[in-house]
Amino acid sequence: MTMSNLDALIRDLVIGNRILAREEVVDAYGHVSVRHPHNPNRFLIARSLAPELVGPDDIVELDLDAQPVGDEHRSLYLERFIHAAIFAARPDVMAVVHAHAEDTLPFGIAKGARLRPVIHSGSFIGAEVPVWDIADNFGDTNLLVTDMAQARDLAKSLGGSSVALMRGHGFAAAARSLIEVVRLSVYLPRNARALTRARQLGGEIRYLSQGEIDARSRGYSPYSVETWRTWEYWAHKAGCGHLLNRPHEQHPPKG
Repeated sequence: MTMSNLDALIRDLVIGNRILAREEVVDAYGHVSVRHPHNPNRFLIARSLAPELVGPDDIVELDLDAQPVGDEHRSLYLERFIHAAIFAARPDVMAVVHAHAEDTLPFGIAKGARLRPVIHSGSFIGAEVPVWDIADNFGDTNLLVTDMAQARDLAKSLGGSSVALMRGHGFAAAARSLIEVVRLSVYLPRNARALTRARQLGGEIRYLSQGEIDARSRGYSPYSVETWRTWEYWAHKAGCGHLLNRPHEQHPPKG
């Protein structure tokens, strides 16, 4: 990638922040990151700022210990460690989201209430979503992930999955591209909301089968024209369509 491609990725990261805010996945809190296209041991994320307010100049570069590269005096997200640990544990992951979407919270609190896909756009969350409880290994805390030890424990719970719920806190999502992790994070609470409402109706829940999940994933590309249509729509809805690149014409960064 050239420097112009790096600038394009930064603009995409700004768009991702704005989309997640507009779709109410994040509010004043929550964050999204992308692996650096030139160095897989670094990633890009906003400084400590509400996602809706993020602009290109707010993007900072961190290493896989969640420390800033170069001279950075601005405040950073307290839970930036989540991103660093997932990138370190998963070379296949190119982008990470941490958010507190309320519709997902009950599934990390109520034992036995597993979050599973029930709508076609929820298929990308996987057949099962693990639940990570910080208390298991760290006792009573404020439930925030504030160091690498806690973050590595979360990454271990995530394993090879796309999403891990965080008990009483929110979720962490990981994907092969920025567009994909934003899409996943938007549809995750929608799937949770549909599942909750179906349970309220009573009767047996019909979850997506593994075959249906595989069929949905087969041939999917985060750079397809279909995916671009969604990204373009969300970007304009979030008021940042002027920042758009054409991600379906790009190649994903190499990890």
